[in-house]
Amino acid sequence: METSLISIITPSFNSEKFIADTIQSVRHQTYQNWEMIIVDDCSNDNTVSIIEHFASNDERIRFFQLDKNSGAGIARETALSKAKGKYIAFLDADDLWKPLKLEKQLQFLKDNKAPFTFSFYDCINEEGNPLKKRVEAPINLSYYQLFFCNYVGNLTGIYDVNYFGKIAISTTRKRQDWMVWLTILKKVKNAKPVAESLAFYRIRDNSLSASKVDLLKHNFAVYRRFHGFNYISSLFIMIGFLFTQLIIKPFYVKKI
Repeated sequence: METSLISIITPSFNSEKFIADTIQSVRHQTYQNWEMIIVDDCSNDNTVSIIEHFASNDERIRFFQLDKNSGAGIARETALSKAKGKYIAFLDADDLWKPLKLEKQLQFLKDNKAPFTFSFYDCINEEGNPLKKRVEAPINLSYYQLFFCNYVGNLTGIYDVNYFGKIAISTTRKRQDWMVWLTILKKVKNAKPVAESLAFYRIRDNSLSASKVDLLKHNFAVYRRFHGFNYISSLFIMIGFLFTQLIIKPFYVKKI
């Protein structure tokens, strides 16, 4: 069994309702050689005191604060700069891992001689109740598929630093994870998930349909700025993106 250190990247902002459960889901992992690097983005609730309590009782939890509110991208990049692990994993301050998450993914990487993997995940609501929905992904995910749809849940991805180096995280406020996965798939061409749910993604009330137009704008910006397409080309590509989101991706969302 792999015994290398895993660095877990966690940005936080006004997460007092969730952060304790998130940290506990890491502490309850069957694989225990990890460091959890939490960078707070100037929370104005009790998030900081909760994190400090855990950090004072578990030296594997490393806590840092930004000087000004800068967004999750900068918080993640700050955490990444301080990471010491052979592997990088991601977990937002309101999501949860199942206890076998790290153990199963590391075994999968070893068995498949792979530098990157991810997994399926289940959805819960703001109160932590199951929504009876599981988000899956193609079993052999190609760069082309990822180009039109981010099939990799941020809370499930893990990559080998020795293979990729530390992959820079965009300072944009949205879609930083998608750009990381695209960078990975551009190099390895395809990736395989652990084909089971290993995490819980929390769908919060303020992240539902009201933000979908805003997310489309951020997706468009990925094609313009990350990929470098001109305005007209990006518009046409967005048609393919929307087709994938509306027609293809629903096949990977299962009722449980």
